[in-house]
Amino acid sequence: MIKLLIDSASDIEQMEADELGVELVPMQIRFGKEEFLDGVNLSHGKFFEKLIESSELPQTSQINEFRFEEAFKKLTADGSDVVAVTISSKLSGTFGCAQKAAKKFAGKVFVVDSLNACIGERILFEYALRLVKENKLTACEIAGMLDEKKKKIQLLAVLDTLKYLRKGGRISSVTAIAGEVLSIKPVVSVVKGEVKLVGKAMGSKKGNNLLNQLVQSCGGIDFSMPYSLAYSGLSEAFLEKYIADSERLWKGKTDCIPVHMIGSTIGTHIGPGGIAVAFFAE
Repeated sequence: MIKLLIDSASDIEQMEADELGVELVPMQIRFGKEEFLDGVNLSHGKFFEKLIESSELPQTSQINEFRFEEAFKKLTADGSDVVAVTISSKLSGTFGCAQKAAKKFAGKVFVVDSLNACIGERILFEYALRLVKENKLTACEIAGMLDEKKKKIQLLAVLDTLKYLRKGGRISSVTAIAGEVLSIKPVVSVVKGEVKLVGKAMGSKKGNNLLNQLVQSCGGIDFSMPYSLAYSGLSEAFLEKYIADSERLWKGKTDCIPVHMIGSTIGTHIGPGGIAVAFFAE
């Protein structure tokens, strides 16, 4: 039997993990002296409520080796093999900790660095779910397939505000204030495991158009593979507007666009009002 493990940087919450029959290892997040487990005792909605109310950014912690070792011990106890998918090694030390823990289960546990996060990590994991259900490959072969296919994943997002990137020290105060005054919407992407600024647009309409152009320039969406949209914050209004602005990308190609809420790992840095699209490029 092959079992799957995912970390909460994928924005999968405990309830969904239980429904899927997979193991979720949550990130820890701290607001002042209050500590929570992402997606377990702090839902994505509650996280954004606290983020909006808080004057200081919360702190997120990588998942340590001991927590992975405990999870792997539980999952392999019945003789099962495990495939684990983690947040990009360029964004967190979580993958390194998972790898160290996996060495104690040689030939039983295989760890895949998604080189992504948020819905980019999620769609790779959804592909892993598909491969396990097909029941044709070993755990080692599935890990190899994920390492190959992850090169095709594109994650693009347009942000509503630069405030949280400034708070986290990712950009300067001068840049952030100028951006707010001019209503600049930054467009970011995950490139080789790291978050990069790939464009700027004046206003949300131009931001959505730029996002669509970037999707097409990546080679378009492979609709035979998992894909997803996501939004950050407590309102889906920006996402609904984006879906309307990007109708030509989806019309006639899919009857259902999966939509998810961004959680704390990425939400801490982008704040509310962001929208993202993730897909395997054709």
